[in-house]
Amino acid sequence: MITYQDLLSAIGEGDTRRESDVLDFVKKVIRQHQASELYQTAQIADEYDRQKNRTITQFQKILYTMSGEAVPDLFGACYRIPSRFFNRFVTQENQYLLGNGVSWDGEDSPLGEDFDYVLQDAGKKALCGAVSFGFMNLDHVEVFSVLEFAPLYDEENGALRAGVRFWQIDQTKPLRATLYEEDGYTEVIWRRKTKGEILQDKRKYKLIIRESEADGAEIYDGENYPSFPIVPLWANGHHQSEIVGIREGIDAYDLIKSGAASDIDEAAQIYWVIQNAGGMDDVDLRKFIERLRVVKAATMDEDGAVAEPHTIDIPYEAREAILTRIEKDLYKDFMALDTENIASGATTATQIRAAYEPMSNKVDEFEHCVYQFVDGLLKIAGKDVKFSFTRSQNINVQEMVQTIIMAADHLSDDYVTRKVLTTFGDGDLADDMIRERDAEDMQKINLPPRDEEWTEGMNSQTNE
Repeated sequence: MITYQDLLSAIGEGDTRRESDVLDFVKKVIRQHQASELYQTAQIADEYDRQKNRTITQFQKILYTMSGEAVPDLFGACYRIPSRFFNRFVTQENQYLLGNGVSWDGEDSPLGEDFDYVLQDAGKKALCGAVSFGFMNLDHVEVFSVLEFAPLYDEENGALRAGVRFWQIDQTKPLRATLYEEDGYTEVIWRRKTKGEILQDKRKYKLIIRESEADGAEIYDGENYPSFPIVPLWANGHHQSEIVGIREGIDAYDLIKSGAASDIDEAAQIYWVIQNAGGMDDVDLRKFIERLRVVKAATMDEDGAVAEPHTIDIPYEAREAILTRIEKDLYKDFMALDTENIASGATTATQIRAAYEPMSNKVDEFEHCVYQFVDGLLKIAGKDVKFSFTRSQNINVQEMVQTIIMAADHLSDDYVTRKVLTTFGDGDLADDMIRERDAEDMQKINLPPRDEEWTEGMNSQTNE
């Protein structure tokens, strides 16, 4: 594992750096990162998230010859049906916590207008790859997955102190990389048939530009952030991908389901048993089958020869049972919500909350990781803002509204209005509805609406 201290010893600091040392170190970091268990597991998780389950897509049926040699079965049915369990699970966990965005304490988002969507992207990439990285880029946040960013941690305290982002759209195209450090970033490239070069020497993160008619736009100064501007978002306290521990169950489900489809395909074919026709060789049997396919009838030249069609009945009950069991265990092991359990019939609010309990417990740990991530970005941006998350749950709307109305006598009118509208999914309209209601009440008693003028008038009357 290459660390931040290795960076300092390999390329040094300031004017002592050599271009060749920077290029060699960055290339070494990329290669070692791609060979790491973290990267390899993230690749597998990414494939399962895109429904390209590696085990079933690479599955090949094998036959054994009389001598015991294993050969691929190129003639039998071999269906490969990947399931979508992993994508469903990580999407559900991510959107359950982040689907409603971040609620800031009376302010607009200090991390960019689209931060809600950026955070959802970061959360999904973290759940798949164990960790994702948020880069504070002046007035907004950019997200790097572990498949494109190699972190360099401090050996002493484990803090993220540097890293290399790399990308290549095709193996025949140039390899680009950016070395991020606390005091700036350096851009490098490896073109085809070249040893590599530095595209942009180290520059500061915040550039100050001045313009003039004579010189045009010119960078004349810059500054950095108070700390390293990239913050990791971990998926859980184990610092591992959510594919760990559940991949084997998904593979078992895919193999059994695909095997059942292959067996049914092969069993759907009719095979013939011809009695008293020992004189027929393989060519005669082939002609017999071809004639059946063409004219749907055939004659038997042998005396007493009888042709009987046969099919195979595949026992499916056992496979259906094991598939149901595996699916149930997958939901239980991932602590995910099976919506079929609450979709049938009138489910009470208590039953819905009980169904969400495993997911809520799991997301509690994920929320702690997300909170640290957002808090770290706010510190880099120099913002001190409180925030919270509203989890996205299915509810029994009718029962919830009835409960609110029954308790309305003991609650304020504003609270009841907000709660009812939020239950119906119209929480953004609460402020407008409250103002309209207040305006109507004021008109009934010939008072101006409750605004700044109204407040000042009431204050002056109170002072008198």
